[in-house]
Amino acid sequence: MANQGTDIEIARAATQLPISDIGAKLDIPAEALHPYGSNKAKINYGFLDEIAGRPRGKLILVTAITPTPAGEGKTTTTVGLGDGLNRIGKKAAICVREPSLGPCFGMKGGAAGGGYAQVVPMEDINLHFTGDMHAIGAAHNLLSAMIDNHLFWGNDQKLDSRRISWRRALDINDRALREITVGLGGVTNGFARETGFDITVASEIMAIFCLADSLPDLETRLGNIVIGQTRERQPVSAKDLQADGAMAVLLKDALMPNLVQTLENNPAFVHGGPFANIAHGCNTVMATEAALRLSDYVVTEAGFGADLGAEKFFDIKCRKTGLKPDAAVIVSTIRALKMHGGVARDELNAENVRAVYKGIKNLKRHIDNVKKFGVPPIVALNQFLGDSESEIDAVVDAAGEVGAEVVRCTHWSDGSAGTEDLAHKVAQIADNGASSFTPLYPDEMALFDKINTVAKKIYGASEAIADNSIQDQLKRWEKEGYGHLPVCMAKTQYSFSTDPKIMGAPSGHVIPVREVRLAAGAEFVVSICGSIMTMPGLPRVPAANSIRLGNGGLIEGLF
Repeated sequence: MANQGTDIEIARAATQLPISDIGAKLDIPAEALHPYGSNKAKINYGFLDEIAGRPRGKLILVTAITPTPAGEGKTTTTVGLGDGLNRIGKKAAICVREPSLGPCFGMKGGAAGGGYAQVVPMEDINLHFTGDMHAIGAAHNLLSAMIDNHLFWGNDQKLDSRRISWRRALDINDRALREITVGLGGVTNGFARETGFDITVASEIMAIFCLADSLPDLETRLGNIVIGQTRERQPVSAKDLQADGAMAVLLKDALMPNLVQTLENNPAFVHGGPFANIAHGCNTVMATEAALRLSDYVVTEAGFGADLGAEKFFDIKCRKTGLKPDAAVIVSTIRALKMHGGVARDELNAENVRAVYKGIKNLKRHIDNVKKFGVPPIVALNQFLGDSESEIDAVVDAAGEVGAEVVRCTHWSDGSAGTEDLAHKVAQIADNGASSFTPLYPDEMALFDKINTVAKKIYGASEAIADNSIQDQLKRWEKEGYGHLPVCMAKTQYSFSTDPKIMGAPSGHVIPVREVRLAAGAEFVVSICGSIMTMPGLPRVPAANSIRLGNGGLIEGLF
C-alpha cells in the first residue's frame, strides 16, 4: 500500500470512460451534455429544467474534525463513500468543489481526493478545468472596473470613494495585493483611492454563483450586490451601475454544472469553490439539486471542520434552499487526534493511546455540534497503516459515549472496497428518516446575536466581542432590511478559537470580530474574526516550487 504510487500516477493509470457514458449512468442524454474534451462536460439548462420537478434523493454531508497538518481526508472520504454506495448497488453521485489555484500552488497542493478515491481528470480539475474560476474572476473585476469608470465619468450615483467596499479578485495567493492604491499617475487614470484584492474563492461573486438556483436568480443576486455608499450613507448596488447584465453574461456558461467521474467511473459533479474559512465552503446549489434529482443518494462535502463547513452548509446553504440533509459523516484520523492531543508531527507514528483520548475531545465536540442541527452523525475513521487497535478502540468507545458509531475506512488504498461498511451504515441512516434538520438560529434573530450564537454553541466560546462601530454597522444593516440574513463566520480553520495554535476543544475563549461585510447578493453577512485574511499569502516553500512539466509535457509535483 505504501508503494502504491502518487496520486497523480494513480490518476493517469486509471481508465476513464467517455463522459457520455458517465452521463448515461444518471440517465442524462448525450445531447444534454456540453463536452469539454472526452472526459468532462457541462449539463445544459434545458435538461436541468426538465428534471426540476423530480423528487430529491437522500443528501449526505461529509465533514470532519478540526484540520491538522497530519491530514484527515475529507474529500477522499467523500469520493470513497460515493464509490462505496455505488459498489453496494445504490445509484449515487458525489458533489464537491472546484479547487482554487491559490492552495494548489500554495500550501495544500491539489484537491481532487487521493489514492484510489479521486475524481478525474485530476490535472484539469486542479488547474483551469472548464474555466469557471476565470469567469468568476472576470465578472468580479468587471464590476470593479465599472465602479472606477463611474467615478471617472461624473459619478452620477454620488458614490463616496472612501466608502466603496467592493474590492478586486485574483485566484492566486498574493499578500502584496491585500491593500493597494489605484488611480495613480494623473487625471487620465481616474481618481486615486485605496482598495485591495481578495482571492477569487472569497469573492461575493463566488458565493452568489454557488447559491443561485437559475440564471435569472443569478442576475438578480448580482444586481443586489452593495458596492459602496454615498456620503449620506445610502447604499449603491451593482444594478445602480448597470453592471448586473454584463456580469451575468460572463457567468452564463460557467453556471452549468460540471460532470466528471471518479477513478471507479462513477458520476461526480465538481462545481463552484468558495473557501469555508472565509466564505460558505459548499459546492453550487445548481450541481447539488441536479445530482439530487438524478440520483438516489448524493454525497457532498463542506470545507474544513464541522465548526466551519458544516455550520455554514446547514445555516446558509440548507436554510436558503430548503435542502434537508439525511445524514452527516465526520471524518477523523488517529494521527490528527494525536495532534489534537499534543503530539508533535514527527512523533505521530508511535502508539499513544493517552494522546488519542485527549484529542478525542475535538471529535466529540464536532459530533455534538452536528447533532444540534438535528442531523444524525457517523464517524468515518480514515485509517493509516500505523494505527494500533488500542488507539482505534479508544475512538470507538469515545464516540459511542456521545451517540455516534465509528466505521473504519481504507478507501485511500482500497477504493470502494474500503468504504463498503460505511456505505451500508450511511444508507441505513439516510433511509430510516431519523434526520430532523433545523438551523441553529432563527431568521429574525439580531445579526450580532447570530454571531454570538455560533461563537457560543459551535465554538465553545464565552462570547463574541466587537467594537461599537461594528455593532452600529450591523444595526444599520438591520434597519435597511438585511437583519434576516444568516451570518458567515470567517476565522481560522485550525482551531475552535481564533488562535490557530490552540488545538483540541478549547472552551471559554472570546471570539473577536474585526470586521463585518454585507454580501447582499449572496444574502449573508460576513463576520471576519481574529487575524484571518481574505487574501492568503504563500508559505515559505510554496507547492509551486515543485510543480513543473516533465517528459512528454506531463505535469509533475501537482499532488
